[in-house]
Amino acid sequence: MTTTSATTSTSTTTGGVMVGGAMMTPDKDIVDNAVGSSDHTTLVAAVKAASLVETLKSAGPFTVFAPSNSAFDKLPAGTVNSLVTPEMKPTLTKVLTYHVVPGRLTADQLTNGQVLTTVEGEQLTVMKSGSSVMLKDAKGGTATVTIPNVISSNGVTHVIDTVLMPAK
Repeated sequence: MTTTSATTSTSTTTGGVMVGGAMMTPDKDIVDNAVGSSDHTTLVAAVKAASLVETLKSAGPFTVFAPSNSAFDKLPAGTVNSLVTPEMKPTLTKVLTYHVVPGRLTADQLTNGQVLTTVEGEQLTVMKSGSSVMLKDAKGGTATVTIPNVISSNGVTHVIDTVLMPAK
């Protein structure tokens, strides 16, 4: 009990981080934390449509770069609605797994120029300046980490402001 109360009473990477109006806590898995965020309803719907819920609830560990709703809003009109249709499931799965890296990488473990191989198989390049972290995707697009180090029981999530796109 003391561990739980100490954990919930703090607001650090060991206790929890507020994301989308909800406290993300290390005792919940990546999916259960994301479901609570009002800023990630599009991502949660996409993960469900791609049948990735069970994968992201498994032991991991995973590092997830989680686009916010506003990141999905930057995509061309109709893209999200198209991607969540059954016939687009392979493409949706490819895009979503491009946002997941095996292992638990906190922001302080990411270094400038570091190349990360995603679960999808392609690479992301880390661009870091001080505590600011950006990622460059295979098509040259960039996303900025807006909320780093959301610790979950099976990994870590970094909220990003742009959807990353694989080359293929």
